[in-house]
Order: sequence, then C-alpha cells, then structure tokens
Amino acid sequence: MSRSTQPIHPGVLALAVTAFAIGMAEFIVVGILPAIASDLDIPLASAGSLVGLYALALAIGTPLTVLALARLPRKPVLLTLIALFMAGNLLSALSTDYPVLLAGRVLTALAHGSFFAIGATVAANLAPKGQASKAIAIMFAGLTLAMVIGVPIGSFLGNAMGWRLPFYAVALLAALALIATARWLPHAPTPPSGNSRGQLAALKHPAILAMMAVTALGFGSSFAAFTFITPILTDISGFSTATASVLLVVFGAATLVGNLVGGRLASAMGWQPALRMIFMLLALTLAGVALLMPYQGPMVVMLFFWGALAFGLSPAAQAGMLATAERFTPQAVAFASALNISAFNLGIALGETSGSALVGSGQMSFTPWAGVATVILAQLPLIWLVALNRKDSRFHSPTTQVKT
Repeated sequence: MSRSTQPIHPGVLALAVTAFAIGMAEFIVVGILPAIASDLDIPLASAGSLVGLYALALAIGTPLTVLALARLPRKPVLLTLIALFMAGNLLSALSTDYPVLLAGRVLTALAHGSFFAIGATVAANLAPKGQASKAIAIMFAGLTLAMVIGVPIGSFLGNAMGWRLPFYAVALLAALALIATARWLPHAPTPPSGNSRGQLAALKHPAILAMMAVTALGFGSSFAAFTFITPILTDISGFSTATASVLLVVFGAATLVGNLVGGRLASAMGWQPALRMIFMLLALTLAGVALLMPYQGPMVVMLFFWGALAFGLSPAAQAGMLATAERFTPQAVAFASALNISAFNLGIALGETSGSALVGSGQMSFTPWAGVATVILAQLPLIWLVALNRKDSRFHSPTTQVKT
C-alpha cells in the first residue's frame, strides 16, 4: 500500500473530534458578541476583549504548561487537558458577570493551547513518513469543521435562546471528545526532551522567533475584522442577524476547504512556498473585503475566499515550525510547537486589539485594512527564514572533492 493510500490512524480522528469542540469554544464568542455585550451591559469593544484576552492567556500559558508536562505520557496528559477544557466551558455557561465569564475563558484557553501543541506532535508521529502536514491538517480540520457547523448553529441558537446555551453545548462536545480520545488514541511513550533550560533555549533562537512572527502576523491578520464579523455583516453589509449567522456557514465551509487544501499544498510544494503564495492572496482578499463590504452579493463571495486563505495557512505554519525546530532546536520540538500555538494566538490578540481600537473610534469599516498591513509584514520574517534555510542547507551539504 502506498503512502498516499494508507488509512488515517483513528488516533488522528480522535484528536480531530476534540479540535471540533475547541474550535467551537474559541470562535463561538464572535457569533454572539453583541448578545453578550447587551446582557452583561458592557461596550461592544470591551466584549471583543473576550476574544483577545482568551488568545493572550493561551499564548502565555501554553508554552509554560507544555514545558511542565514535557516528561509525562501523552495520552493521560491529553485526557486531563480535555477535562479542564470541559470545566472551563461549564464555568463560562454558569457565569453571571464579565469577570467570571473571563475566568472560564482563561481556563478554557490554557487547556486549548496545550492540547493543540501536544496534539500536533502526536498527530505527526501517527502519520506515515512524509505525511505529517496532512495529519496535522486532518487534526486542524476538526477545528475548521466547527466553523462550518458548530459556530453558525451555536450563533443562531445563542442569539435566539441565550448566549449561555452554546457553552453548555461545547461542554457536552468535550465529554464526547474525552470518550473518543480514551478509546482511539494509542498509548505512546513519553517523548525525549531536554531539560527546562534546553527547552527554553528554543525561545532564544532567531529561527524559532522568526517562525513565530510569521505565524502571528499571518494568522492574526484576519482577526482585526473577523472579531467583529457579525456587526460588520449587520451594520455595514445590511444583513439581518439571522442571515449573518447563516453566512458564518460560508466562512466556516471555506476554512475547512482551505485547511485541507493548505495541508496538501504544504506537503506538495513545501511549507515556505505555500505560505508565500497564501500570504499574497490573503492580502488581496482582505483588500477586496474592505472595498466590497457595503455590497451583499460580493461580500458573500469574499467571505468564502477569506475563510479559505485565513485558515489555509495553518497546516503550513505549524509544519514550518516543526521543520524549523527539528533543524535548529531538535531538543525542544514539542516546546517549539507550543510556541507556535502561542504565536497563532498572539496574532489573534494583535488583530483583536487593532480591530477594537478602530471599532472604539467608530472606524469598523477600516478593520480589513489593518489585516492587509499585517499580512504584508508577515512576508519579512518569512523571507529571512528562506534565506537562513538556504544558507544552512549549503553549510550542511556534502562537500565535493576538487580535482587536481
């Protein structure tokens, strides 16, 4: 049986089930943001911080948690993280004020980031040789499938029946994910890892920092506008709240397509060329969103391309970090994976902060332009990494004998 026709390991599917629950938990706030702001009597821009502070907690907590768990067996660790994730969503559902809701979101974020950092390395190890990007893409497909099904349905129900209902639904999904992981994920030996000092050395390596910058700027470029996608669709494009919830299906379906295509693209042409191409197309698409925002028909089309490109870069970015760590910090691959999960979420926090600043000053229509500027900046560390990898490859290539 060829590599391309080998079946997907059921353990990867178990990781995807959990990723579905996590994806719904992370992005459901976007669909019910106005309802939360109204019920808790806080400004819309302040409610947006539930997205940014979630991402910031994830970004800071993930590397520290992964470092603390580095010497523990993978399966028990992942099961514990899923249980904490479930508890965080129950706390969010039961909250009656902003601080308690935020506390539940922070607990959820800590479990979320550590699960993806550790889960990405587990998925890569379960894949046939040379297919790590595809396995990671399948795992991330759970997250993007949540964008297709979970977030739109949760948004519709949350706006119609109360914003707490989606959090209860996510807690139930987490319970199902716990069962799937216990049943399907194989026991794996504890991966080799260096001491804490060796792990932390990855945080100082220029190549790791550059890859984090690529991920943060590239992925975060969409979130200045996406954090406020519901009010953009209702207040600027003129859709009803119910229609805006349905349109999240368009964006979500695009994220699923983009994630799977992005994984195949990274496997076929390499993560660096894939990211260069996706960044260029994403900049053009965000500019199109900014220009076509008042027009309903074109906006629906742009939502699809935006979703595909925004999430299509995820497998290439994560595969890029794993490849970079294996080359430059092989003693800290899992920790570097955690740092890249942090970078994804630092990008979200960066995007939300810039978007909230624009919304707070009454400039919501300018939020996509902030994304255009950010994704253009992402090209700079990527260009530097390409040059570094070429230099390193020449340095490590066998020398040829000189004829005399």
